[in-house]
Amino acid sequence: MIAVDTNIVVRFLTRDDESQFQKTLALFKTDDLFIPDTVVLESEWVLRYAYDFEPTAIADAFTKLFGLSDVYLTNPDIIAQAIQWALAGLDFSDAFHLAQSAQCDRLYSFDKKFITKAKGLCPCRVVEP
Repeated sequence: MIAVDTNIVVRFLTRDDESQFQKTLALFKTDDLFIPDTVVLESEWVLRYAYDFEPTAIADAFTKLFGLSDVYLTNPDIIAQAIQWALAGLDFSDAFHLAQSAQCDRLYSFDKKFITKAKGLCPCRVVEP
């Protein structure tokens, strides 16, 4: 198994550089690929801010990518939950933080939008300190 960096994921999903896309396609066809949580988080940020992908487009791309039989994630259930919450209006990184903290009583944040949108999503309450 090999791990991939954000630029591999982004090239594969955007196909904005044909030569690099073909190289990433070859990787996805021949190797088992591990995508670290940090790469998932950074890829979402790059797709949203550098490529102007909408949350639904990112969720669709991630769902298809992470559903490939040769793609492995550290926490597929947590990432799936984060994608669902992002589609429901949470910022993806906030959704990912909350999904990874679901076993906790509280997640402290000063982000009022996060606090409001996270209400009732899981037992972990997002609150100000």
